[in-house]
Amino acid sequence: MTRCQVPAVLIHQIEQELDKEEEEIMVFLCRDLAPDLATANIREVLLALNEREKLSFLGLAELLYTVKRFDLLRRILKTEKATVEANLARSLRLVPDYRVLMVEINENLEKEEVCSLVFLLRDYAPRMKTAKNKTFLALVIDLEKLNLVAPNQLDLLENCFQNIHRIDLIRKIQKYKHEALVSSVHSQPLYVNALRASLPNLSLIDPPYGSRNVNKEKSQNGQNLILAEPAHMSIEESGPVSHKVFDDQYRMQSQPLGICLIIDCIGNDTDVLEETFRGLGYDICCHRYLNMDTMNQTLLEVARLQKHRNCDSFICVLVSRGTPQSIFCTDHTFPGFPLEQIKKYFTADSCPELLGKPKLFFIQTYIVPDNEQECTSLLEVDGNDEKIIANTKIPWKLTIPQVADIFWSQCKVDVSTLEKSPSSSSYYLRCLAELLRNPHRRKLSILDIHTELNRKVYEWNKTADPSQQYSLLLQHTLRKKLFLCPP
Repeated sequence: MTRCQVPAVLIHQIEQELDKEEEEIMVFLCRDLAPDLATANIREVLLALNEREKLSFLGLAELLYTVKRFDLLRRILKTEKATVEANLARSLRLVPDYRVLMVEINENLEKEEVCSLVFLLRDYAPRMKTAKNKTFLALVIDLEKLNLVAPNQLDLLENCFQNIHRIDLIRKIQKYKHEALVSSVHSQPLYVNALRASLPNLSLIDPPYGSRNVNKEKSQNGQNLILAEPAHMSIEESGPVSHKVFDDQYRMQSQPLGICLIIDCIGNDTDVLEETFRGLGYDICCHRYLNMDTMNQTLLEVARLQKHRNCDSFICVLVSRGTPQSIFCTDHTFPGFPLEQIKKYFTADSCPELLGKPKLFFIQTYIVPDNEQECTSLLEVDGNDEKIIANTKIPWKLTIPQVADIFWSQCKVDVSTLEKSPSSSSYYLRCLAELLRNPHRRKLSILDIHTELNRKVYEWNKTADPSQQYSLLLQHTLRKKLFLCPP
């Protein structure tokens, strides 16, 4: 087989032989090669690829091989299954491994099992509630549109397969991940989210597993013909290739990196915090002097933002008087707003857009002694959905736990610190800002940065009056290394 454009007559002959299911599979396999034709039929897709010189005899043979139409390989393309397998073994491939994996899973699922998957995903994809007779590949496309499934984002599917007791399919995904992990990184892959590929000013898509290097070879008319080799890379959908992303690191490439919510009820740290996190590439949402009701509503609104979908992380900074377990905002009332509830606003059940993404909380609490606390709370945290969404539940357990990917740094100091110096900033937050603004320090992982933060705060405590000493607590459920900027 020569590497040249495919005669239209062959495309016509193949299209006439395919049944509806085979056409659906082939369109799915080509989804990243022609994102603008995601809803086209197979003839339109193949003709478009041919006109754009993305389709060769090798590529067409690969598509037929993947849908197991070996008879058409022999009868129309005049080649054998073994020949195609030899070409694929040499990485002469057109379709990303991710697409092939989904097709293999599709072949191994019964109709009843697909119905079970649709039911399990009802709370994540609203369309699932009305979906009938949906195929697994159509289900995957819906999840891709919601950024719940991608080449390196398959935990949701793994958990579904766990729930329907398909351990064999989980092993397929794990094998795919392992093979992708050892792939080299050289160039831009072919994976593109078809829904977003034509939109301007897009953030980075998730780094694909098993995507391909693009080799360009001159065809007979002097134009470039695209073939492929294995690669593992993340790209910007509308821009140049970004830096290498490892499987043991959180992906931090979106623009912006995420939303940074700052609620400063004391008013001394807002400016430096805003400047620091904006410099790291975050969109800042700043509030001063909120009461508990307003803060509750603010947290609810931020947790519901669809913008989280296109971002790689979330940061929340809170500064307030309170107790070790709650904050008072400007109300000064006991028991205050539970800190644990704040965390729950952004876990996967309440904010599915942040599933699998790091969520960082930096809390500065000025502790009010018990004898100075008023005993009236202005806020019901156990109210209806408009009050709090932390009680939202999903009907099944995720592979990624609801509480995963949280970094919780809380600093406590006696409220007398404010009384002695009402306009002074928090030493804890000041050191944090200095570390994150230092071009060398901020290249460390967030855990290493916090270790340095601990050292600075404990050095301060050595010379401080006992009533002015800071107490630091770090709790985290991070599953990977986290860098707030490229290391």
